[in-house]
Amino acid sequence: MYIAMNRFRVVPGFEEAFENQWRARQGRLAEMPGYVEFHMLKGPKAEDHTLYASHTVWETQADFTAWTKSEQFRSAHARAGESKVQYLSGPHFEGFEVIIHEDRSGNRAEVAAA
Repeated sequence: MYIAMNRFRVVPGFEEAFENQWRARQGRLAEMPGYVEFHMLKGPKAEDHTLYASHTVWETQADFTAWTKSEQFRSAHARAGESKVQYLSGPHFEGFEVIIHEDRSGNRAEVAAA
């Protein structure tokens, strides 16, 4: 598995607009082979921002890369420039290969890195 995350530092007062923007967005992730799940996470507040992170799980890094080159990706991000949300800086991407996975039953599997 592969986990792709983007961190967003949203300026105070723009949290509701940021959350509503994501709620209204048609992601089109489910159309992609290898897509597993998506989460939008709200983190701690600092004096100058609230931290958010988008979190997608993919079967493989190649599946994620295919998403970033797809028409679905372009469509999902087409209106990004219209946002009225203020950020401290652009999104910060982090990608992770899963090396150990434990399910809700406590079953653990080590995942061989590709």
